[in-house]
Amino acid sequence: MTTSVQTNMSALVALQNLNATNRDLVESQNRVSTGLSVGGAKDNAAVFAVAQNMRADIGAYAAVKTSLDRARSIADVALAAGESISNLLVEMRNKVTAALDPSLDAASRAAYNEDFAALRRQINSIINNANFDGANLINGSLAAGIQFLADAEGVNRLTLNVENMNFSGSIITLSTTQNINSVTNAQAALTALQASITNVNAALARFGSSSKMLEAHQTFVVKLSDTLTGGIGNLVDADLARESANLQALQVKQQLGSQALSIANAAPQALLSLFRG
Repeated sequence: MTTSVQTNMSALVALQNLNATNRDLVESQNRVSTGLSVGGAKDNAAVFAVAQNMRADIGAYAAVKTSLDRARSIADVALAAGESISNLLVEMRNKVTAALDPSLDAASRAAYNEDFAALRRQINSIINNANFDGANLINGSLAAGIQFLADAEGVNRLTLNVENMNFSGSIITLSTTQNINSVTNAQAALTALQASITNVNAALARFGSSSKMLEAHQTFVVKLSDTLTGGIGNLVDADLARESANLQALQVKQQLGSQALSIANAAPQALLSLFRG
């Protein structure tokens, strides 16, 4: 190799190696600071694209979970209301059974009738106030069931069916004017009550099944989202133990490269000895 002060090839090679080490050091530092081996498209375009698509799915599943949370809350409110109505119907039946006693005097029968009417008003209040986020499954305000998101594409739906528990309906056959002020009326009320209790309990069973279905699907969505999150981690997360060791090695390599460049830069100084007298 020609010795020259114009072109110092040893210094150029040392500088190239030092620059390469510096680039590797910056990359390793970025991985340690972000925890990611693929932080952007320039790191690995294919892996970054796959990870971004998976992140989009995770965001969509978060929306699905929110929709299912709302569905479960609506179902839980309807269940709580239905259970309260069932309990009140049982209590009404006790009043009706007592009112069937032909030996009751007018005052006692009036008292039973007033208790019966109070329970009926309480049921009506529950029906009208069983709302969550504007949705009421038991007051007949919804002609059909409510649909909720089931997948990240928003194509599939889960349906929560309504159960109209208004008086004089197919579930609660009692009328709003039903009374037990006579044995005859009490007998008619008993017939309606027996049917209503059976129907309400059947409706509660349907609500319970729907709520269980929503809970199971929500559990699946959470597990799927967690699996996708783990998959992204497998693709883009940095091995910090390895990066820590690599970072220390690169720091040593950087120091050695700087020393090598310094030595290469000093090499032309040897030419001065050739021109000394």
